[in-house]
Amino acid sequence: AALQENLDKKLFGQHLVSKVVVKAVRGFLNNTNAKKPLALSLHGWTGTGKNFVSKIVAESIYKRGLQSKYVHQFVATLHFPHAHSINLYKDQLQSWIRGNVSTCPRSLFIFDEMDKMHAGLIDSIKPFLDYYEQLDGVSYRQAIFIFLSNAGAEKITEVALDFWRNGRTREDIQLTDIQNALSVSVFNNKNSGFWHSNLIDRNLIDYFIPFLPLEYKHVKMCVRVEIESRGYTVDEDIVSRIADEMTYFPREERIYSDKGCKTVDAKLDYYYD
Repeated sequence: AALQENLDKKLFGQHLVSKVVVKAVRGFLNNTNAKKPLALSLHGWTGTGKNFVSKIVAESIYKRGLQSKYVHQFVATLHFPHAHSINLYKDQLQSWIRGNVSTCPRSLFIFDEMDKMHAGLIDSIKPFLDYYEQLDGVSYRQAIFIFLSNAGAEKITEVALDFWRNGRTREDIQLTDIQNALSVSVFNNKNSGFWHSNLIDRNLIDYFIPFLPLEYKHVKMCVRVEIESRGYTVDEDIVSRIADEMTYFPREERIYSDKGCKTVDAKLDYYYD
């Protein structure tokens, strides 16, 4: 219930995300006989809410949220920076996951910057995401894996723009309109950690979840929430000014914020010191 409530209150313009994430996580947690771990792959431009959603998922399962010792975050450029060390990273990643799931079967692993991960590295965790009852005496079936990536964002925007140009609302977009095209585009993207990955090939990712680019009205919603969270009364003049400072694309129509809500926090510092 908290997961649904937080997404409804704090995530803007992402009707598909709210629907799919709540359904997937709730269904998985209630399933006493899961056949494999839950694997969600979140895709979209920077600032559209991917990190935010993984944080809310963690908070809905663990008392200390991202601070829980059972939640493990990997950032590609920080934890796996060198292409020549890929075999070392594979070994480290496997032993890290094995060790943590042995301690707590309901462990959560978040992989950020999948689009910057070296191709082939993520395939080292394939056995843990597969339909095995146990591997070396350890069951991974209660674990959750969340992948965050900018890869596929162009494809998502393409679909959103088609709907907009045909006079249909973004809420008309269904998961079926994007999911297959998204998984194919990520699989074939050489700048994606999922490039020709077995995880996609073997259908081990349960959902490819598209984060739609945010519009002007969504940026204003982000600004209002941020002002309130700082304890100030919302000033609509400031809300509009910050939203106007953002840059939007495509160049002619200027529909979508190219940074989503990413810089709202920093821009507010200018108005509230």
